[in-house]
Amino acid sequence: MWVDASNGAAGDMLLAALLDAGASLDTVRAGLARLGVPVAVDVTAVRRHGFRAAHVRVDAPETDVHRGLSDVLAVLSRLDGPAHDFAAGVFTRLAEAEARVHGSTVDEVHFHEVGALDAIADVAGCALALHDLGLLDAPSRVVSPVAVGSGTVRTAHGPLPVPAPAVVELLTAAGAPLAAHTATMELCTPTGAALLTALATAWGPPPAMTPSAVGVGAGTADPPGHANVLRVLAGTTAAQAAADWQEGELFQVEATVDDLDPRVWPDLLEELRSVGAADAWCVPALMRKGRPGQVLTVLVDAARLDLACRVVYTWTTTLGVRVHPVRRRALRRDSVTVEVTGGAVRVKRAFLGAEVVTAQPEYDDALAAARTAGVPVTAVIDAARAAASPQAPEPGPRH
Repeated sequence: MWVDASNGAAGDMLLAALLDAGASLDTVRAGLARLGVPVAVDVTAVRRHGFRAAHVRVDAPETDVHRGLSDVLAVLSRLDGPAHDFAAGVFTRLAEAEARVHGSTVDEVHFHEVGALDAIADVAGCALALHDLGLLDAPSRVVSPVAVGSGTVRTAHGPLPVPAPAVVELLTAAGAPLAAHTATMELCTPTGAALLTALATAWGPPPAMTPSAVGVGAGTADPPGHANVLRVLAGTTAAQAAADWQEGELFQVEATVDDLDPRVWPDLLEELRSVGAADAWCVPALMRKGRPGQVLTVLVDAARLDLACRVVYTWTTTLGVRVHPVRRRALRRDSVTVEVTGGAVRVKRAFLGAEVVTAQPEYDDALAAARTAGVPVTAVIDAARAAASPQAPEPGPRH
C-alpha cells in the first residue's frame, strides 16, 4: 500500500480514497451500525482542481459531549478483530499526543473535535475499509512525506497555528517526513495524522509493486491553488504473489523488571497490543539476590517502535530497554464468518501457498453458539473449522 499525502490528510479523505479503491460501502455502513451511534455515511463523485475524486459525507448530530479515551474505546469495542485493534490504536495515539500537548495524562484528556461522532465514524470507517481490502495485513504500507500547510485554524481551544500542536506531536513521534506546500490552510488534521502514523510501516515514494487498485479521496474544500485530495495505491510485488509467506522487519523490545505489581502485567500486555504491537509477552526470570522478575518482550514495527517504548517506560519501572531488529515470516491470513448450529462463528485462517494450514474459530463465538444449541463447545469448534472455506484469499485488495 502507498498513501500519497503530498496534499495533506484527513479522516474523511482517507476513508473516501479507500472506498474509491474498492472497499465495500455496505461493509463499512454495517460496521458503523454496530457502534450504536447516530452516524450515516454517503459517498459522492466530485472534482477537485479539475480532477475526479470521491467525497465522503458523514452525517452526525452536533453534540457538546467531550469524550475521554475510555468513552471512545467503549464505543469502538463493538468492532471486530483487526478493525477494532486498528481503530483503538489510532485513538490511543491521539490521546497520547493531546496529553503531551496539554501537559496532562491520557486519562485526563477529553477529546473535542477528535472525539466527535464524525471523527469516530472516520476512524472506524477507515479501519473497516482497510480490513475489507486486506490492507491491515499488508507487509508494506508506505506513506509519502506529509503536507501540513500553514496559517491558523479554529479549534475548541481557540485559534491554533498550523500545523496544529497535536499534528506535530503525532508526526514527530512517528518520524514522519514533512512535505513543503504553498497552501496557507490546514492540510493535515490530527485525525489524519493519527491514521497515517498508525498505518505507516515506512515513509517515502511508492514501493516497487504492481498496483491493483487506486483510490482518490477529496477534502471538503476546493482551493484554487492545489488539488485537495489524498491518493491510495494498493497492489502486490511479484515476490509477494508467489511467496508462501510474507517477510518483513520488526523490532524486538526487551526489558527486565522485578518490582512491578503482578496485577499490572495483563493490562500492560493488552495496552501494547492496542497501540499496534505485533505481539507482547513476559516470562519469569531469576534476578539479583534470587528475586523473581519478568522479562518483557514486545514485537513492533518501525513506525510504532517509539510508541511501544513510551508504553513500557510509563507502565513499568524499568530504566532502559534493549532493542534488536528481527525478521518475521508470517503466513497469509484472512477471517471468514461461517454459519453453524447455534449461530455465526468467525474463523481466522492461515495459508501456506493455496492450502489452509490453520483454521481457528473465535472461542467466544463458538461458546455462544454452543450455549444456544445446547451442544458441547468442542462440537461447534469442529463444525466451524469444517465449514470454513479451504479456498485461498485473492492476493491484494479487491477493485
